[in-house]
Parts: sequence; structure tokens; C-alpha cells
Amino acid sequence: MKPEEHHYVTTGQLAQRTGMTLRTLRYYDKIGLLKPSQYDHSVRLYSKEDVARLQKIQMLKFIGLSLDEIRQFIQDDSTPEQDLGSSLKMQKEIIQYKIAQMQYVSKAIEEALGMVDEQGQEVDWEGLVDMMQTIHKEKDWSEQYHNAVRLQARIRLYDQFSWNKIGWHPWFFEHLGSLPHLKVLELGCGDAALWRRNANLIPETWSITLTDLSAGMLEQARMSLGANSERFKFLVADAQAIPFHDNEFDIVIANHMLYHVLDINRAVSEMHRVLKPDGCVYASTMSTSHLQEIEQLTQAFDPHIQVLDPVMERFQLDNGREILQASFTEIEQIRYEDYMLIDEVQPLIQYMTSTPMNARKILVGEKLDQFTTYLRGKIAEQGSLYITKDSGFFLARKMQEDKEKYL
Repeated sequence: MKPEEHHYVTTGQLAQRTGMTLRTLRYYDKIGLLKPSQYDHSVRLYSKEDVARLQKIQMLKFIGLSLDEIRQFIQDDSTPEQDLGSSLKMQKEIIQYKIAQMQYVSKAIEEALGMVDEQGQEVDWEGLVDMMQTIHKEKDWSEQYHNAVRLQARIRLYDQFSWNKIGWHPWFFEHLGSLPHLKVLELGCGDAALWRRNANLIPETWSITLTDLSAGMLEQARMSLGANSERFKFLVADAQAIPFHDNEFDIVIANHMLYHVLDINRAVSEMHRVLKPDGCVYASTMSTSHLQEIEQLTQAFDPHIQVLDPVMERFQLDNGREILQASFTEIEQIRYEDYMLIDEVQPLIQYMTSTPMNARKILVGEKLDQFTTYLRGKIAEQGSLYITKDSGFFLARKMQEDKEKYL
């Protein structure tokens, strides 16, 4: 049979089309990084999926990962090679994070150069130490790539099987309203997804400040907003010590982030402090029933497997009102109606192994094969798996009667 009849290319053809050397491709085969799909006697034959994998390998090399790290990622990455769109989106995201980090480091060097200009050739040891801390403080890039892969797995599950097609970010943004001339503060803005996905709906007269603990993440937020970034102010800030005056903002947003804060009560007090009278906090989270069927499925198979991160239990829909009541008297809870009906095994397993818990370490090899068979049986028996999605937010308004409680 001829390779071209089945859309295969030889090592030489692949090298010619990609600019890779024959030596490199043969080495990748030798170390198990890129095995050809087929052999015709001694001729290596590469499929379209192999080419997609090679592209991913080259991107990972570009951002500075070692071949050992790349091999581990290729093994861990559950994204089908045929799903080129999801793979490229994930790769674009990680490149943007890389650019953001480099820009942050560049700013640190620029500041150090400014100090050198001011002080002549005298060495500012403290400044050099600060610069080194700046370079090393951001997340390891191999871990960042892992996080991007895992996030894509979660997004794919939600996008494919969620009943509510509005989407969380448009729904949440709609509840902020559209009154003009508001001052808005977001704590823990991450990559600014809330604003990027609602860019055309933001009132022109709003003054918006985005904050995050990570300077690198703020750079990513700035980049993700593109030309719209000029409409925002960006500031490194801790929700436990918000660096603004009393009574400064009309709206304060804490979108799925309060459960990560060390001292939640202090953060809530700070949000109350910086709000203007009659201003509102929008604090979103999930309930303890959110995705519980996923946990139950894995527990029934193996009680040692954990999928859901218990950190969210620190501030969730069932206890959030009580926490906010330490500073606010008027609190309303608004829920986002949604659920999933899942009738495919692989997207579900990809989600389960994407969380920071131990599922991805246990569900490997023969254990993964057994679990896959188990899930297929459940889907065959029920037709589809119902998964609860229970998220929402608390709308807390700063009232005059809050004063005694706040003091």
C-alpha cells in the first residue's frame, strides 16, 4: 500500500514540510516522544494526528520545557489530537502567559536601569535581590501549561454538555446593571474573562480597576483585553488589604475567588469599607451540591479517589450569607440555573483528571481502563449521566445600618 493513499507521510516528507531535521525526528521516535503511527517495513509513516502532536511538541520546546517535561505532558494531555481547535486555543493561552511574564520581568529590569542611572555605577544589592524575586515569583511554566491543559478539559465539558447556553460570564455581567458613571473594582480578576467576554456591553462611562495578587496574571489580563485594556486600570492588590480609600467604589466584584483568600472575614470587611453608601458587592461561588454526582461516581468505583477540591467549601452558597453578615445587613442570593447531561465517557474522564485532587494520579493504566468500562456501563444503563451545576452569587448592599456592625 502507498503511504499517500492513507494520508501518511514519510520521515523525509515530514522533515521537508516542517523544517525539522531527519535526525531530530528519528531521535523523537527513539525516546518515545513522537512514534509514527505505522511502519512500512523500515519506513516510518506519520499520520495527521502525528503532525498535530509534533506541532504541540515544538510549541512546548519554544516556551522552554525540557524533552522529559514535554514527554510527560504528551502522556498526561487528554485532548484528542483530532481536536486541533482546542489544542491551539490552549497553546495560544499559554503563550500569552509567557509573554505576560516576560513583559513583567522586562519592567523589573527597566526599573533597575532607572536606579542605576540615578545612582551611577554603584551596585544596588537590594534592587538586584528584588529583581531575582520578581523573576522567580511567578508560576513554573511547566505547571502553568499543565493548568492550561486542565482548564481546557473543564471548559470542554461545560461547553459540550451544559443545559444553560447563556454562559456564566454573560449571565453574571448582566446582573451588574448598566447605570452610567460607576466606579467598579474587581478583586482576583485572573485573566479578565468577565470583561473580555462582555467587552461590547461595558458602559462607556464606567471606571474599572482590575486587581490580582499576581503581577504576571495582571499582565495576562491586560493582554487578553487587547485594545480594550486602555479602558481599565490594573493594580497588584490583596483582598485582605485593599489599597483604596473608604467609600470609593459603587461595585466590588469577587468572582469565584473568596474561598481562596486566607482571611475571608477580613476581605469582606475590606470590601465593605471601600464601597460607597448603597454600593454593592457581587461575590460568586458554588454550593456543596455542585458537581456532586461526579464525586459520587468516583467514590462508588474507588472510595480513595477525590475529584472536587474542598477549598470552595470555605465560601459557598450554603454558608456565604452568614460570612457576609459580619459586615452587611442587606444580602440577596441569586442562583444560576444549569445542569449537565453527559453521554460520553472521555470528556468526563478528562474533567475528572483535570482537577488538583488525586484522581489524575490514581486513574492511570489498568485502573483507568477499569474506570472507563465502569462509566460506559453507567451511561448504557441510564442513557446519560445527570450532573448538578449549582452556582450563583451574593448581592450585598452597603447600608447605613451596617455602620454599627462594621465598626
